[in-house]
Amino acid sequence: MKRTVLTLITLMAIFSVSAQNHVLKFNKEGKFKIVQFTDVHYQKDTLASETAIKLINEALDKEKPDLVVFTGDIVFSHPAKEGLDDVFAQVIKRKIPWTYVFGNHDDEYNVTRQQLMDHAMQKPYCLAQAGDKALEGVGNYIIEVKNSTNDQVGALLYHFDSGAYSPIKEIRGYDWFNFNQVDWYRAQSAAYTKENGDKPLPALAFFHIPLAEYAIMKAEKYDQLIGNKDEKECNGVLNTGMFAAMRMAGDVMGTFVGHDHNNDYIGEYQGIYLAYGRFTGGNTVYNDLGLNGCRVIELEEGKHEFSTYIRLRGGEIIYPVHYPTTFAPKAEEVK
Repeated sequence: MKRTVLTLITLMAIFSVSAQNHVLKFNKEGKFKIVQFTDVHYQKDTLASETAIKLINEALDKEKPDLVVFTGDIVFSHPAKEGLDDVFAQVIKRKIPWTYVFGNHDDEYNVTRQQLMDHAMQKPYCLAQAGDKALEGVGNYIIEVKNSTNDQVGALLYHFDSGAYSPIKEIRGYDWFNFNQVDWYRAQSAAYTKENGDKPLPALAFFHIPLAEYAIMKAEKYDQLIGNKDEKECNGVLNTGMFAAMRMAGDVMGTFVGHDHNNDYIGEYQGIYLAYGRFTGGNTVYNDLGLNGCRVIELEEGKHEFSTYIRLRGGEIIYPVHYPTTFAPKAEEVK
């Protein structure tokens, strides 16, 4: 009996390691497709949450992504781990690699971020990582996408823990990136750029709470945004320079967040596309957009380009956008 148990434990450990070491690559056509699910707000054994599961299954069957990214607020009730299991199972049964970053609600149900990440990391096809413990939060990590014909890194997918609520008593509102997260990003980006012959790699960034630049962009370019922009941005209260670091590094082409359920817009600010996902959940929380959905993103191998759109439950495709052409200035606007 003991030998059997030990064998099972060993096999589970091997499987966990192999899942963590799963190599992501561009396909033969030079494409790499990502589906972003955000704000599922899943409540176990509730009819409203079945709407979210239906959307997830429908999107995965139609899009057949190379990677699924969950950008926070996946569960919204006890029991949290079992709720995560229900949501992640839809991806796992299709053998699709997936990642996970935290929102402000995931760890509100008597389970810590570290415990939830440890739980997720044991799941098949999970590529999420707890990240450096010296950094603020749990889940600051990088996923590499290799080129189709060799083992060279072709693109980077940054994942960040954007926190929950303001850690300063006198400041009300949502959290912001810690300086050590910004410094970590700068160091990692610089190292990849140096390794790539001093040329920044194409990169995307995924986290939950929007940067302050989302609100700045909407104030300056309201009529140019594509998608729903029906909610005031609940961004981090203080600005610690993550956007500036990304812009100066030159690798991040777009950032993808959730958090604000009535926003699914995308726009361009200082050369970076700032995008929301589409609210994925059922009506367990507020949602004035109607049909739930997801965001689909496709990278182009060897190019600083990507395309993206929203897929709604039922299959309708809306708001197609291409980087960098959609928001490129017209000839008469260039001075």
